[in-house]
Amino acid sequence: QVHVEESGGGSVQAGGSLRLSCAVSGRTFSDGARAWFRQAPGKRREFVASISGSGAFTRYGFSVKGRFTISRDNAKNTVSLQMDSLKPEDTADYYCAVRRDSTPTEEALIYEYWGRGTQVSVSS
Repeated sequence: QVHVEESGGGSVQAGGSLRLSCAVSGRTFSDGARAWFRQAPGKRREFVASISGSGAFTRYGFSVKGRFTISRDNAKNTVSLQMDSLKPEDTADYYCAVRRDSTPTEEALIYEYWGRGTQVSVSS
């Protein structure tokens, strides 16, 4: 069984920063890719960032590139999302996703395990 849990969400003013964390426990698939997705009220789920099993390869969604940074610590089975220069349009529930394969992808359906999400609110 795989347990995925996000933390670190909260409220911040535009221009501020937040750091999200995701802890994977149980069968951790430590070599598997990790990703962050988000979903705002009334909108479709959106790819944010992904990272390969080794951490050497990352991918970012167009709207966050240059502002967000994904990283992982395989020894601790955690993945983080550093979010800088936040904008009101970044407001959403953020979800951590895990797949067994090491290749990062933007396709949500590829990821087999998901957390319940953490809320991020950015005010103007």
